[in-house]
Amino acid sequence: MFNLTNEIYHDADKARQHLEAIHWPHGPFCPHCGNADPERITKMAGKSTRPGVYKCNECRLPFTVTVGTVFERSKIGLHKWVLASHLYASSKKGMSAHQLHRMLGVTYKTAWFMAHRIREAMKEDVASAGPIGGEGKTVEADETYIGKRETPRKHRKGHPYTKKGKGGGAQKRIVVGLVERGGKARMFHLNDATASTVRDVLVRNVSRDTTLYTDSSRLYTVTGEEYASHKTTNHSAGEYVRYEGAETIHSNTIEGVFSVFKRGMIGVYQHCGEAHLHRYLAEFDFRYNRRAALKVSDAERASDLLRMARDKRLTYRRIGETSYT
Repeated sequence: MFNLTNEIYHDADKARQHLEAIHWPHGPFCPHCGNADPERITKMAGKSTRPGVYKCNECRLPFTVTVGTVFERSKIGLHKWVLASHLYASSKKGMSAHQLHRMLGVTYKTAWFMAHRIREAMKEDVASAGPIGGEGKTVEADETYIGKRETPRKHRKGHPYTKKGKGGGAQKRIVVGLVERGGKARMFHLNDATASTVRDVLVRNVSRDTTLYTDSSRLYTVTGEEYASHKTTNHSAGEYVRYEGAETIHSNTIEGVFSVFKRGMIGVYQHCGEAHLHRYLAEFDFRYNRRAALKVSDAERASDLLRMARDKRLTYRRIGETSYT
């Protein structure tokens, strides 16, 4: 249970020890050369040495537990990083940088950058995790549209795409979502929603042995044939659930994932630059994949976040880079 009086949220040394326990359960290792021999690592001491500094006797370089993490070289107290991480891990619909700046007593600019570093730590390594689904499992897929594109898409003839005088879905940001029933979700920001781009997301992230449930969109028609089974519901005809024997065919699970995401983006964040959308998606994926329904507590979710902060440095220059899937 979250206890705001815990020393790790008020004392930088206690926060560092907490981080060391998470990252170094078997003792310190050198992030520069990978040396983990305790006889070849020396804890430095002395009045001129800050707490938590070690020296590797193999590469002869000093290091702390924050080297190689999103917290490296930060002048913000580590206890504030630990508190901010817990707040983001436990807030179902997120937390604005303005709220963070008020709670931590840092500037808004600092809080904004902290928030993006934390989202970077939340990013899952989907390549090493492998595809979701599999034999006997079901994955729901759908797409949604949110916000307004910062650079409106143009029609082939050079005119803005419109539908009866109004900007259609082509003028909104595109998000494709996948969710394994009873398992994990993955959301992706696409520049274009076509059968080809959606197929690329599906085949890279969903095992071909999976039963695939979607709506009747033509984006999935051909690609669905590559899967063990592809069942659809016709939303345009008012069909949202269909029963075939023991099967309950719907895409309501991914719609629920989108619902929480949109309520957070509209109600909490209100504005998101398109270049940063992929990090917000990673944030909501992280929390959904460690939700209470999977028996994951807030404390366990926060510890996972701190553990995932390694090997994910984020600089001001990189923070504005656009990332499409």
